Amino acid sequence: MHSNLLISGFSDEISSDFDIQLDTVAKLGMNYISLRGIDGRNIGDFTVEDIRRTVLPKLQKAGIGISSIGSPIGKIFINDEAGFLEQKRMLEVICKISILLDCKYIRIFSFYIPKGEDPDPFGDAVIRKLKEFTAIAEKYDVVLLHENEKEIYGDIGRRCLEILKKVDSGNFKAIFDFANFVQCGENTQYCYNLLKGEVMYIHIKDAITERNQNVLCGTGDGRIPEILSQLINEGYKGFLTLEPHLAEFDSLKDLELEDAMWFIENKGLDGKSGYKLQYEALLKILEKIDNEERLAWKK
Repeated sequence: MHSNLLISGFSDEISSDFDIQLDTVAKLGMNYISLRGIDGRNIGDFTVEDIRRTVLPKLQKAGIGISSIGSPIGKIFINDEAGFLEQKRMLEVICKISILLDCKYIRIFSFYIPKGEDPDPFGDAVIRKLKEFTAIAEKYDVVLLHENEKEIYGDIGRRCLEILKKVDSGNFKAIFDFANFVQCGENTQYCYNLLKGEVMYIHIKDAITERNQNVLCGTGDGRIPEILSQLINEGYKGFLTLEPHLAEFDSLKDLELEDAMWFIENKGLDGKSGYKLQYEALLKILEKIDNEERLAWKK
């Protein structure tokens, strides 16, 4: 595997038990996780002292680093002003947690749009609030990574590019999530071409357009092998973060406005098995890309 690539993952998809999360990723040979759900609690519910006392020692003992904080920042409705003020307070805490954990990246979103309404007229409000979040990130010198999530303002490539250009900060960059673009009816190659200058982090999650369900990476319509090959050839340095969504897990209820179980194809799979399957599938994709590169050099 290319030395520029580091594999991470949302380990709360393995189990809500943090000890089981760490044990599983260590046995797989992984050195990083994206921190989101810890013993049934969302990262946004922790204080800095909570993390210092209960989480950091376990990470240090396991030899596991943090690739990103999987925060819920921006996953509120755009017109929820009280929620926005609370999230600004939460982001201050999460920035301090990031520094404690020697983590550069915090995953955020660009607000839910009222159901049935056209997102575009909300653009100015979205940009204004994202700039306020970014000002907090700049103060702590961390990078907010916008995820192209379903049902938020930045769900499609065009609006993702808009907010990245208008926020215009080195502390606000893009996550590229293959499955989310597929589930929004987007062409992932088109979105990659549009956003690649702003992409700083990759989520490894795939989906099938026809059934709108998450599937093993490389078996859906996300074009994961092709786009990863392009990323590597263009010099991408950074994390590939597993977000399998192949099995039910406790944090799933926090990630969707409505019941998310229908997104999962194999409902009988457990978290450990789903995570291992996704990890091994990614390794096979990367091995194939490496082999193709070696053959190309020989010609």
